[in-house]
Amino acid sequence: MTQPMLFSPLQIRGLRLKNRIVVAPMHQYSAVEGFATDWHLVNAGKYAQGGAALVIMESTKVARNGCGTVGDTGLWNDAFIPNLARCAAFIKVHGAAVGIQLGHSGRKARLSRPWEGGKPLRGDEPEIFDWEGWELVAPSAVPHTEKSPVPRALSHNEVRDLAVKWGEAAVRADAAGFDVLEIHGAHGYLIHQFLSPVANVRTDEYGGSELNRMRFAIEVAECVRAVWPAEKPLFMRLSCEDDAGWGPDESVRLAKLLKTKGVDVIDCSSGGTLAYSPMDGVRSQKYGYQVPYAEKIRKEADIMTMAVGHIVHADQAEAILQEGRADLTALAREMIYNPNWPMDAAQKLSADPDFKLVAPPYSYWLAKRAKSAFEGNPPARVAGSDDHAATKS
Repeated sequence: MTQPMLFSPLQIRGLRLKNRIVVAPMHQYSAVEGFATDWHLVNAGKYAQGGAALVIMESTKVARNGCGTVGDTGLWNDAFIPNLARCAAFIKVHGAAVGIQLGHSGRKARLSRPWEGGKPLRGDEPEIFDWEGWELVAPSAVPHTEKSPVPRALSHNEVRDLAVKWGEAAVRADAAGFDVLEIHGAHGYLIHQFLSPVANVRTDEYGGSELNRMRFAIEVAECVRAVWPAEKPLFMRLSCEDDAGWGPDESVRLAKLLKTKGVDVIDCSSGGTLAYSPMDGVRSQKYGYQVPYAEKIRKEADIMTMAVGHIVHADQAEAILQEGRADLTALAREMIYNPNWPMDAAQKLSADPDFKLVAPPYSYWLAKRAKSAFEGNPPARVAGSDDHAATKS
């Protein structure tokens, strides 16, 4: 049987991914004053142990005023490097490449955690630090919703300075040992705000025409690629459809420009500019509902893409790749539900009969279990047997 594409390697610059399964970045809202904790180590580490080729850690903020909530991770200071380096090293030692997403929340900052209502904060809540430095800023003084506070419009020089901060954070990400860097240009956060004519009503070189609104995204990519090692891949996540003046055709045009700036992969998502999202309603109930964006950009911009969004089944992920709709498949909530999804998918696609995808403490016992099941003999349950010994620790 030929090897499924899902479990074939992929070379991106100097990085060889062992398969096409990526753990998408997921906010954990669990940092302490910007510092990653043991939660981040365990959360990201278990995905590496489950067989994913690439684990991308959550959106980590390039500036203090870019934090979305009290629990965001930060990389605007060298002090944050050691905690993130510990996570990166653990992921890599367990067989996965490790990525980090760098972002800035813009006008969607200073909110409580989602399970706390996602409401604007006042500044006197527990865990708040440096409230003065956590100013709400955006391309324009346009609030996210009618109930949201009005952000301060960034000055021309501040826009340029923020692009540089992405580059400074990229240097720190390299120092922490990350293999892949993803620029967060989606979900209604700062870069996406510049792209949208709804959120961006500037009249300088960063607003107005489509190319002007793309300028900040392009400058961020330039600042990052200038300092990010040439052998390391650079991704950018885009909301390829947001129902707010930005759609797939605009995303194709931007992807073509980003490719010339050294971006290697477009991570294709949607929504975030408005209070509602194209992810709402019937479309979001469909498996792989965002895959058409990855397919379009891959074909029309001639750049590698990553598909994400309700990718649930092994044969579904395999079909996306076989049909040439994307180069990588990324999973988020499905990975939360089953951190061993790659291992499970490999079994369902008959790609890894000996469980070599996972580390020996897993593969030895699972291969033994599979052999016993195949032969129709249940595992031994008597004291002193190998299987019994494995349950002691």
